[in-house]
Amino acid sequence: MSGIEREGTGMAGSTQVVVNGVARDVAPEPDRSLLFALREELGLTGAKPGCGEGVCGACTVLLDGAPVRACQARVSEAVGHAVTTIEGLASDGHPHPVQRAFLEVNALQCGYCTAGMIMSSVALLEQAPDPSDAQIRTALEGNVCRCGTYPRILRAVRRAAELARDPGGRGIWPAPGSATTSTSCPTA
Repeated sequence: MSGIEREGTGMAGSTQVVVNGVARDVAPEPDRSLLFALREELGLTGAKPGCGEGVCGACTVLLDGAPVRACQARVSEAVGHAVTTIEGLASDGHPHPVQRAFLEVNALQCGYCTAGMIMSSVALLEQAPDPSDAQIRTALEGNVCRCGTYPRILRAVRRAAELARDPGGRGIWPAPGSATTSTSCPTA
């Protein structure tokens, strides 16, 4: 785990989970949800409790870059993997391109689903820097917005793809067809 910051006291019987690039100590209760540990033990409240069944997407975080429902994932499943939450997306005080796009397009209403939508969008854009509308819909189909802002969310993901390619937009992905490739999103 070289190059990873460490935070916590190294409490006896604790488990270390890397969250937003920092090794954090959590109690090793194996059947406790990752969502509970993030919110209640680590104070990271961006992932929201919603359905508790893994179908609404409000609790979405990235596990090694892939979107997972934190209400269904267990702490033991996160050991040895990188967990990224909405709190870990900004870099040097600047919002991630997806966060910025959601704000620019006003792709939120009540905001409850927003973190999950953003995390799923980040994962999509890492794999497909210039996604079609169909790819966006497929990537977000497990995220529910009860306010019905889906048209704005679609616009936000398209805008995020533009921002990510634009150096002035603090871009992180190459333009489609360019020789330069990106291997990961900044998470801290």
